[in-house]
Amino acid sequence: MSRARNGWVLPVSLLLALLLGLVPLPGVLQALRPYWLALVLAYWLLETPDRLGLGTAFALGLLADIAFGGLLGEQSLRLVVLAFILERFRARLRFFPVSQQALTIGVLLLNDRVISAGLHVLTGVPQLPWLYWAAPLVGMLLWPPLHLLLDFLRLRRPG
Repeated sequence: MSRARNGWVLPVSLLLALLLGLVPLPGVLQALRPYWLALVLAYWLLETPDRLGLGTAFALGLLADIAFGGLLGEQSLRLVVLAFILERFRARLRFFPVSQQALTIGVLLLNDRVISAGLHVLTGVPQLPWLYWAAPLVGMLLWPPLHLLLDFLRLRRPG
């Protein structure tokens, strides 16, 4: 029943996450930008795994690659790896306190940076500045409020 009345939250949150990745920021803030799409996707994979999966992660990654103008398939790979790990350990992660989930999400976002750096090395794309390695920390700190906000929107009663 909550799916019918709040079904808009999933697509709108993913669209907003994609748009937050496109917002221009000053240099230092650009480097600290969290991977919003991964954060929102992680929430939905943990809370409603029956609605999303590896195929959705792949499609969102392709859409993000097209929107951001990056290497086609890079974000797809990164999101599919994230989705696979979350699906594999969902039963445990789902019942962690939000603070422990935040640590886990931070590690997954750091893993995402490692994958991105590896792809950049393989393709000869210049490496990102060292400050980009701090973005997973920002994502980890944003996990609790993001989780609470999406929980509120997903579970609230209409009216």
